[in-house]
Amino acid sequence: MAMNVIVLGPGYPAEIPHFVRGLAAVGARVLGVGDQPAAAIPEPARSTLADYLQVTSLWDEQRVVDAVRRQWGNTSIHRVECLWEPLMMLGARLRAALGVAGMDMEQTLLFRDKERMKLALDAAGVRVPRHTTARTAAQLREAAERLGYPLVVKPIAGAGAADTYRVEDPAGLERVIAATRHVAEVGLEEFIEGEEYTFDTICTGGRIVYYNVSWYRPRLLVARAEAWISPQTVSFRNEQRAEVQAGRVLGEAVIQALGFCTGFTHMEWFLTPAGEAVFVEIAARPPGARTVDLMNYASDVDVYAGWAEAVCQGSFGQAVERRYNAAVVFKRALGPESGHITRIDGLGALMARYGPHVACVDLLPVGARRRDWRRTFVADGHVIVRHPDLQTTLEMADRIGMELQIHAG
Repeated sequence: MAMNVIVLGPGYPAEIPHFVRGLAAVGARVLGVGDQPAAAIPEPARSTLADYLQVTSLWDEQRVVDAVRRQWGNTSIHRVECLWEPLMMLGARLRAALGVAGMDMEQTLLFRDKERMKLALDAAGVRVPRHTTARTAAQLREAAERLGYPLVVKPIAGAGAADTYRVEDPAGLERVIAATRHVAEVGLEEFIEGEEYTFDTICTGGRIVYYNVSWYRPRLLVARAEAWISPQTVSFRNEQRAEVQAGRVLGEAVIQALGFCTGFTHMEWFLTPAGEAVFVEIAARPPGARTVDLMNYASDVDVYAGWAEAVCQGSFGQAVERRYNAAVVFKRALGPESGHITRIDGLGALMARYGPHVACVDLLPVGARRRDWRRTFVADGHVIVRHPDLQTTLEMADRIGMELQIHAG
């Protein structure tokens, strides 16, 4: 009998429709719950949903629970999947209301509340930055004096480095206090010098059945600070690299300490110049910003279907041969931030030079309104390249970052 799997928000973010497709590919009946009309759900999700419930708002959790009960009260629901950070608590509430196995409210809070997360890892002996929380300006000032500068201030339940700041001194702290007044509670932690990486996994029954280590070039705080930067994420081919080995050891300890069972995880961490691996945060969801696509291009696999197989069947049957390093380069247009794309320079020459190694080109077309790079890491488009040699991959990514220019007016 086919499993009935509820997916919250099947049309957003951009990767989610592919996870819906993956579930259908392994034989699940996918039941979507979202706040957009069914006709507006992008493919491949729209044609693979077995049923869809449109609700007025996904943020009114009790009304969503009541609506789901009315819609599918006589249907056996086997899983409730949420792949977008802001809806994680709704997913936990639905599981509790429907009696479905999976992450409950308490465990979901461990993955949403960064302070709870770090306290649990402190208790397990995992290296995390020194940390605390604050709700008021006075608490922020007191905590900063205690932790010392430089430090990082970020929302307790944030994602994607939004509203995250490096603070160098008391004057900088005052600016951050003003900038974060809309955030109910923030975390403060020591600033860690080093390169920033991910450790991403698919797990089933507490076992890691697939993993990926990626490198942020530059680290997220720097990439978020300047409009001219073309940020990169690089997925490693060589499993014996020191970064990959350090990420695996740290990530496995984190997953065990937090008791994660089944699904996707996305962990961020630092490797210091002294070689120390330091945990930053982990989410019980896939990474965004096209990192899942990097995984697919690096090994010629379908991680979307692999995740679905893991959550529905308890296995990951695809053979993973890491054939390539893969890098995604995100581009931000030059010109007015509220403007429209007027021209794209350099793409033809880059394609002539690197064409066989270019896996994907997805840039906003001329005439399109440019995106706000502060709100979306994807910005005005991206290019993905891959190559067996890491240095060659980095050289291609750097040239795309420098020579591909999108103009807005």
